[in-house]
Amino acid sequence: MNFLKRFWVEHTTISNWIILAVGFVAILFYSARDVGFEGGQWAALIGATVGLAGLCAWIISWE
Repeated sequence: MNFLKRFWVEHTTISNWIILAVGFVAILFYSARDVGFEGGQWAALIGATVGLAGLCAWIISWE
């Protein structure tokens, strides 16, 4: 647990990115579960979603 706390304090933007990416991908799976995407389409959507989460974390760090 100390490792997670230390990582959160030392790498705030990356920690935010990871948390946002997990949440965004969970929402993506829930929203598009019945669409019928192929594997490559899922990979592209997940990649774009993780990239978007990174941009959001970067913007949050501007404060």
